[in-house]
Amino acid sequence: MRGRGGNEHVDHRIVVVSADIGAGHDAAAGELARRLRARGFTVDRVNFLATLPGPLDRLVRQTYWGMLRWLPWSYQALFTVTSRSPVALALIRAALRPAYRRMLAHLPPDTRAVVTTFPFANQLLGPLREDRRITVPVVAYVTDFAVHPSWISPGVDLYCVVHDAARDTADANGARAVRVVGPLISRRFTDAAGLSRAAARDRFGLPQRARLALIVAGAWGAGDVVRTAREVLATDGVQPVVVCGHNERLRRRLRDFPGHVLGWVADMPALMRAVDVIVENAGGLTCQESLASGLPTVTYRPLPGHGRANAEILTRCGLTTYVDSTARLGPALTDLLTGAGEPAAVPPAGVDVAAVVEGLAPTTPVAAPRPLPRWA
Repeated sequence: MRGRGGNEHVDHRIVVVSADIGAGHDAAAGELARRLRARGFTVDRVNFLATLPGPLDRLVRQTYWGMLRWLPWSYQALFTVTSRSPVALALIRAALRPAYRRMLAHLPPDTRAVVTTFPFANQLLGPLREDRRITVPVVAYVTDFAVHPSWISPGVDLYCVVHDAARDTADANGARAVRVVGPLISRRFTDAAGLSRAAARDRFGLPQRARLALIVAGAWGAGDVVRTAREVLATDGVQPVVVCGHNERLRRRLRDFPGHVLGWVADMPALMRAVDVIVENAGGLTCQESLASGLPTVTYRPLPGHGRANAEILTRCGLTTYVDSTARLGPALTDLLTGAGEPAAVPPAGVDVAAVVEGLAPTTPVAAPRPLPRWA
């Protein structure tokens, strides 16, 4: 018997596949796992990178970080090539074939669905599903507003996106089924557990009467954060609050900065409750959190690749204010803080992703998957 909550799904397992690149993919996966467990499912978490053979786990992570930090133009070029060339994505799928057996080992017989929050996981799981090596639904939750073709793979049953504009780009890139859902973020971003702004500022040692601009750049503190912090500081009457994430080098560089500098912040709902405006550069999960918090959000110096693609959609939909030059940053912040700017369009609440997965997961035993050939 199936139902909502309790242990109706005690013998049913959902496997959630993400990747520990940054924190956004893992954060979405963690929130989904929490919601599914509340519905009675057993949930396994799998790190996609750990299924890669040999040293590829570390190589992929270090290459991605190195491109963002030292060669941002190369990441933009890779993003562009893979957005225009089906051949490039076919080569990625071919390169992932050696990981088939290791991935399948993470899917026990009682698995009722597989959900991904990382694009390249789709390029591994989609072909396995299409070839009936996986016989349960494969669902992709897209963490970006811009649905890059790397999210799209043959065999994926459903793509869950957080905005109508994302659904349109997914459709244009060949997704066979797309549904708009609510973001996979903690519900505390909408109410901050009843925390007052004064209490939130006390918690982080922030001044009560200042106008505070929160500068966020993901778990890695990627992008030109130091320059952005200085430019926000130059805005009359605005004090920057910089979150460095796990980037200790960035935090050391800002040691003598006259603003407020934080490292990794576990309680982002409380911190967002404490500030007046957000300045971000990636447009992914952090932007979903700021919009849920009701905060005016500025997209500034977006990261190459997904950051710029997200910025274009967010601006077009009126979700954030895109600032394309230093000269316009101060006036934009002033307008938003004084209420003179255009209010951001608030995305409508969407259906819970956990409910979507529950509806797709079969309640009876599924057909046995086709075994891999010995040479695979």
